[in-house]
Parts: sequence; C-alpha cells; structure tokens
Amino acid sequence: MGLQSAFRARFLDVLASIYIYNEHRGYTSLDRVLEAVRARCADNPAFIAEVEKHRADEEKHYRMFKRWFELQGRMPLKVDRTCGHIDHFIESVFGCTIDELDTDAIIADGDEFEKLCRVIMITEQRGMEQVEVLLKNPHIRSDKAMKRIFEVVERDEPDHYRPYERWLQANGRRPKPRWRELWTDYWIHKSLMLAKLPAVFINRRNARLTSWPDEDPQAYAI
Repeated sequence: MGLQSAFRARFLDVLASIYIYNEHRGYTSLDRVLEAVRARCADNPAFIAEVEKHRADEEKHYRMFKRWFELQGRMPLKVDRTCGHIDHFIESVFGCTIDELDTDAIIADGDEFEKLCRVIMITEQRGMEQVEVLLKNPHIRSDKAMKRIFEVVERDEPDHYRPYERWLQANGRRPKPRWRELWTDYWIHKSLMLAKLPAVFINRRNARLTSWPDEDPQAYAI
C-alpha cells in the first residue's frame, strides 16, 4: 500500500471511529432528553415527535457507520468521551457528565431546560457545518460508501437543530446562543480537530472495540 493510500485508509478509520462513538453517544443521550421533553412538553406532541425523529436518525447514522466497519472486516478504534463534542459541551455548561445529568431538575427549571435545548441546537449546527466540510474532502469522496453515509447525515441534520430552535422561539426563550456557549462550542471543535483527532491518528497502539456498543453497554469502558 502506497503512502497516500495508507494515509487515506487511516484517516477514514479514525474519522469513522470517532463518528460512531458520537452517534452512539447521541442517540443514547437523547433517551434522557426525551424523558425531559415528554414530561415538560406533554401538551406539545409535535415537538415530542421531532425529538423522537432526531433520536431515531442518530441511531440510523450509528448503524450506517457500524455497517461500514462490518464491510471493512474490522471493529472501530476504541475512543472515549475525550472525542465527544456533546460530552464536553454538557460538562462545560452543566458541570457534570451526560450520565450524571439530573433530568428531574431540568424538567423543574425552565432556565435549565432552555440551556439544554440550546446546547443540543448548537451541537447539531456544528455537526451540520462539519459534514459540509467533510463532503468536500477527497478521501471521503473516494469511498462511495462513506460518501453516501455523510450525504444521508447532511440530509437529516437540519431536522436535528430546528425543533429546539422553534421551541425556544415559541416559548419566549433565547434561541440565539450566548457568547460563552459559542466560545465553548468553538473551543471544543478546535481541540477535537487540532488535538484529539490527530492524537488518535498517530497512536498506532490504539486498541479496537471488542464488542459493539449497542450490544454491550461496557464496550467503551476503559
């Protein structure tokens, strides 16, 4: 394998491994969000349905990346929450991990629910921008299956931030991100692109998953 081919293969391997982590983290975390939405917005079935679709799309994306790896005949690289955009964002805004998020407190406090909606909105907008960049990448475009995956993600992404934006607007809440939130999003994105992803790329001793996270909740455990 030539140097360029080896680089391309490693790039796709690392990128897909980070995406499969984030997509799995996304749809499992949205189960927690749905608890809050169903409790706080019981009189808004349209909003609940939109969040349910968001959750279903995230799982669909996870399964597309999973199938890509299955066709490659290997498992994804074992990354952790240091590569998770939503993990860092939740920790920065709420001061705890996603798993520690107090759903009952968010339901009871309108300001906390507003923050949660805005964090999801900003994260999904960032994801949409990143997919647009990736679809121009020659390594992505050279792999028909990977290109198709990102085309599906691109098509789905607008439905993932707009429901939260509309809810904030309709309920007199602030849809426009606060400067601290924008700075947090920017810093997380840059640290992932300039530090975390390259670190995974050059670490040839990085282990691979031994089980799929949808089948084994401890798959990503250290």
